[in-house]
Amino acid sequence: MANLANNVAASADRHPDRTAVRLDDYSATYPQLLEQTAMVAGLLGVQGIQPGDRVGLMLPNVPHFPPIYYGILRAGAVVVPMNPLLKAREVEYYLGDSGAKLLFAWPEVAGEAGKGAEVAGATMIQTDDGWASLLGAQTPTAGIVERDGSDTAVILYTSGTTGRPKGAELTHDNLARNCEVAARTLLTVTHEDVMMGCLPLFHSFGQTSVMNVCFHAGAELTLVPRFDATKVLEVIQRDRVTVFQGVPTMYFGLLHHADRDSYGLSRLRICVSGGASMPVEVLHAFESAFGAIILEGYGLSETSPIASFNKPDRERKPGSIGTAIEGTEMKLVDISEGVGEIAIRGHNIMKGYWANPEATAAAIPDGWFRSGDLAKQDEDGYFYIVDRKKDLIIRGGYNVYPREVEEVLYEHPAVAEAAVIGVPHQEWGEEVAAAVALKPGTTATEQELIDFVKERIAAYKYPRQLWIMDSLPKTATGKILRREVASSVEQG
Repeated sequence: MANLANNVAASADRHPDRTAVRLDDYSATYPQLLEQTAMVAGLLGVQGIQPGDRVGLMLPNVPHFPPIYYGILRAGAVVVPMNPLLKAREVEYYLGDSGAKLLFAWPEVAGEAGKGAEVAGATMIQTDDGWASLLGAQTPTAGIVERDGSDTAVILYTSGTTGRPKGAELTHDNLARNCEVAARTLLTVTHEDVMMGCLPLFHSFGQTSVMNVCFHAGAELTLVPRFDATKVLEVIQRDRVTVFQGVPTMYFGLLHHADRDSYGLSRLRICVSGGASMPVEVLHAFESAFGAIILEGYGLSETSPIASFNKPDRERKPGSIGTAIEGTEMKLVDISEGVGEIAIRGHNIMKGYWANPEATAAAIPDGWFRSGDLAKQDEDGYFYIVDRKKDLIIRGGYNVYPREVEEVLYEHPAVAEAAVIGVPHQEWGEEVAAAVALKPGTTATEQELIDFVKERIAAYKYPRQLWIMDSLPKTATGKILRREVASSVEQG
């Protein structure tokens, strides 16, 4: 059986006394987690969910997330993970596009989630105070629905620079192979490890590299719902964390914590950084201060996500994203002056974009997935990201696509032109900024426009800085030049 949910069952069988999930005073062993997945699957049956149906999951890093995620898979359904920060219009699109019939939502986001679900025609179930009673009233599903390795397990939505977000279909084989290779060859995780879960589990990085790897190995996952440097240091010390994975902003926060030396962190042995380039000086300073090595890797939602890595048994090259992981290949295409676009193929490549064959064909024209990232490669085969072919902004590890934010700005009656760009930020890596030109005869303040966007999209996406200009720089054909907008802003 290829169902990814078998990982939980196998670990429950091998390590019946091992804690699977922890959040402060809460803990659940592997058998308890497995039983919870059976009850979730039973609930899905009552709701009429059949194998292949899509089910939305809109939760932060709380103990409810793993049993619902694996319960959906156990029932043979497809998980559609969603950022809890999404607004109603975004929720409506994710559910409507995927055809999800059901949405599990955290109580704190139920307002926006409920409005989006209603328009999309999906049923919403809140994981509130009545959740335990609701789950306990279900008849557990005895078995795990058999799925083929090529069946879709998860649809991860990823936006592009044009058009609406696209759903990357990841199969059971994609995710199972990716987490097995990561556990065995990259992180050397065993059932004796304790892994930190502060990366969002709804995101591909936290989902595969942390949660799926952890449960494959029978390790313990200790959760932190929202990154806070003090809280993370406390949890690393309290739960004797051995593996930490994060984005550069998290390492920056831990490194510059005023009381970092007062915490007992001796069990921490390995760290992983991804999501954005790690400044070399931060990497060296962190390793010196914490006594644990940092391995940098690279991947995308479409690659399950891990594609390349600095291997623990090979030379680490700071600033590099390493070499292709076991079972995959990476190369540069359309090379000019030593720089080309990264192309990837192997067991980690998505099945395709959900219900979007044109986008799939464009992304995988010849069996090689085109990443949109530009890189160079040294004589040892290590890759170095040079630039993004796409105009992606990475804010604190979250992807922000300018086109999506610009479309909201254009909804304002006073906006004639809009360009969203990323500007350097010491803590977040990049911050979202925008430049707009107003229609003749209209007025709007910068703060008014910021607030307009803030009300309509997730909190990490709206621009913190905004400039009103007479007009935006364009090509001869009238296309707005984001790079020149950025230069104009820096000079102005």
